[in-house]
Parts: sequence; C-alpha cells; structure tokens
Amino acid sequence: MTPRAGAGPLRRLVVLRHAKSAWPVGVPDHERPLAPRGRRDAPAVGRALADVDCLPDLAVCSTAVRARLTWELTSAQWGTPPPVRYDGRVYAADVPELLDVVRETPGHVRTLLLVGHNPGLEQLVLDLAGDALDGALDDVRTKFPTSAIAFLSWHGATWSALAPGTALLTDVIVARGRKRP
Repeated sequence: MTPRAGAGPLRRLVVLRHAKSAWPVGVPDHERPLAPRGRRDAPAVGRALADVDCLPDLAVCSTAVRARLTWELTSAQWGTPPPVRYDGRVYAADVPELLDVVRETPGHVRTLLLVGHNPGLEQLVLDLAGDALDGALDDVRTKFPTSAIAFLSWHGATWSALAPGTALLTDVIVARGRKRP
C-alpha cells in the first residue's frame, strides 16, 4: 500500500507526543518539566527517528516546557538538527488549529516533525489517516502514549493541500529509553 496518489512530491508528517512529564505541585501546566522517564525517553525518540531514516527538514514544537525539552533531547541525537519553530498554537490545540499550523509549512519541506500534546495529536493522526499499514490505526485508537511517534505519508504540491483522510499512516512506534543501573 502506498500513500494516496495526488499531485506533488511525497511528504511525511511525523507526529510526536512529548515525553513523560512531571507534575510538580504549584507549577502551571505550560511550565511542567519532563519526568526522569521523559528525560530517558526523549533521546530514544531521536535515535529511533535516525534508525528509520526519518529525520525532519523542519520541526514545529509547542511552547510548553515539556515539549521544548523533548525536542531538545530528541534533536541532540543528530549531527545537525533541523530548524525548529516554536508555536504557541500547538499547546492545547485541537485538530483545526493543528492543521492550520501544518498547512503553513514551506513547500521545500518534505518531512515535518510536529511535537505536541494529546488529545489533539492523537485526533490529528486519526483524522488525517485515510488508510494505514499493519494495524497502525488500531494502535493509535488504543493509546497514543508519551514518546509515541506516528508516521504519515501523502502526496501534495503544498502542505496547504493536506486534508483529513488523505494520508497513509505507515507506522507508530513508542520510543523508550533504558534506566541506568
């Protein structure tokens, strides 16, 4: 199965839910840091993306501390990280807001990494995927946990053409780091 045929080059949207966050008392939601597990898992995300040869040309990241730290630890695993754009609209966004952000992606970008939060990211993946490989849609419907990565492929002349049901969900992985003894 291949991404739905359309006009334009193959494009990939990689959707990453931030790594596990901490819940310190008195800290506003937007300012919550990563938990120790999140600090282990975020570098594993970077290694996983490198292992499947899916490094982004651009990243768009929520402004929330836990998302920013996830991006920093993920991208530190690569020789030269791509540019990142921090966008406050990604924090607490629903599908229409997330689509607006994605559709603003410059045309030269072939692979976009979107780092954000649930429930918006999970619903975005489900809305965009017109089809999926190997039960990936069931995986997302069951759970899209922290450090989950969804890979969507589609053909389009511009990112503004991305619409619900037009992408193929090719894989979902959950990157987990190992505790040190």
